[in-house]
Amino acid sequence: MDHRTRVLAAVGTTVLLFLAVQIGALALIEPFHDADRQAVEDPENPTNSLVYFAVILVATGFMLATFRYDLEWIVRALVVGVSVMLAWFVLTELVPPVVTAGSINVLAVAAALGVGAALVLYPEWYVIDVTGVLMGAGAAALFGISFGLLPALLLLAGLAIYDAVSVYRTEHMLDLAAGVMDLKIPVVLVVPTTLSYSYLADGEGADPDASGPDTSSGVEANSNGGDSIPEDDPAADGGRDALFIGLGDAIIPTILVASAASFLEAGALSVPGIALNLPALGAIVGTLAGLVVLMGMVLKGRPHAGLPLLNGGAIGGYLLGALASGVPIAAALGL
Repeated sequence: MDHRTRVLAAVGTTVLLFLAVQIGALALIEPFHDADRQAVEDPENPTNSLVYFAVILVATGFMLATFRYDLEWIVRALVVGVSVMLAWFVLTELVPPVVTAGSINVLAVAAALGVGAALVLYPEWYVIDVTGVLMGAGAAALFGISFGLLPALLLLAGLAIYDAVSVYRTEHMLDLAAGVMDLKIPVVLVVPTTLSYSYLADGEGADPDASGPDTSSGVEANSNGGDSIPEDDPAADGGRDALFIGLGDAIIPTILVASAASFLEAGALSVPGIALNLPALGAIVGTLAGLVVLMGMVLKGRPHAGLPLLNGGAIGGYLLGALASGVPIAAALGL
């Protein structure tokens, strides 16, 4: 298999990982509703988006400070802790409550702690990816049921603008993305282009080719440095062994997918195990279309912000799906 074919296979795998996050979020909507995991009292309040945006700015500044003062272990500990929490939320809904302590599913807690242990002891690429899908689905479902249509749309639009500014103007998101690469934590999805690739053995990091909020958004090509993946055999230039895409790139547009499925009844689709309607399906298709375009741009060798394409695709697909369902544009916008 030549290098171009391997890269195309890696792009296809990236699309499947995104789809796994989206389907997982849709499958968790009803269980999270039933468990009352909604994060805010009024999901229709547009100021929820401002609060979350402010949290992202604070988190970004905090992480940049930890990298500057060689305190990266704090970021790693926090991310592992959040990973355990989100894994617990998700696994509580997936693991049968065979053993319980009061209302606590003991097996789900044990499995979530196992996820944390794996991240600490053996953060190979497949551990990172499995954890990333669990985290991504859980986080997108939580925010999806907590953000009504207008807050979700405002959030996606605001983050797309911020992503573009932070990559093309200030470039601080590129610094942030580079800073987390060596931490081996699930803020990225890692997709090898060679069977021999080891994320554990890859200690050199990579220059980011796309980036986004909260260090969890972005696409990177080449595990061993450089901004692009060449068309010829990777062995000729030191080996380009993996693609990286930020977990936030999967989570943030999926918030709109989950919000559409939660707050719109029109265009309902009968799919076993998941809550789905035509507007949510449109957001899924739009996100994946934006992802394919983004990956094509990144593989040409230039840094690109991920969220303008991904969020733009999600919003456009959502609106088309809503209109096809007979939802007036004002109602689709949450007005």
